[in-house]
Amino acid sequence: MHGVTRDLHLVRHGEATKDESRLTARGRKQAELLAERLRGTGFAAVHHGPLPRATETASIIAGVLRVPCRVEAAADDYVPHFVPDHDEFFDQFPESERTRGPALAHEAETRFARPGDGPVLVVTHSFLISWLVRDALDAPPERWLTLNHDNAALTVIRYTTGKSPRLVRFNDSGHLTGL
Repeated sequence: MHGVTRDLHLVRHGEATKDESRLTARGRKQAELLAERLRGTGFAAVHHGPLPRATETASIIAGVLRVPCRVEAAADDYVPHFVPDHDEFFDQFPESERTRGPALAHEAETRFARPGDGPVLVVTHSFLISWLVRDALDAPPERWLTLNHDNAALTVIRYTTGKSPRLVRFNDSGHLTGL
């Protein structure tokens, strides 16, 4: 008997303006090129974080793929795990993040990072992608801090019943060549 498999497609939003209120022209083009690459994948929807850069990226992709967008708090921009002895980095985040971030990371794992029906596309931010990749690699919790993701790059993690997650694609930006 074969296990149920889900490919989780994780995308970092396109390039944003300095104030992060919208995508730049380059960011919109990145989203368009990524959408073309994802055409025919069979997503039921584009899940995305609530911030404007993720919302706009998701909207462009959903328009090309002709699927709805779904805002997900679990796809927001947050610190998924606080690492001891890295206070110089974490001091920039409010104390409320120490509870909110890990709770949202757990929600993302529960909602998306598991076997299920059909592929799932989540437009999110670098921190969540790093956290989920770290988990797929069975790396220690602090390893998420060492991973970086390009704007509109594609990461795919495969979840199969009874098996460990498998990193299929990481930070792939081949669709952006020549941009």
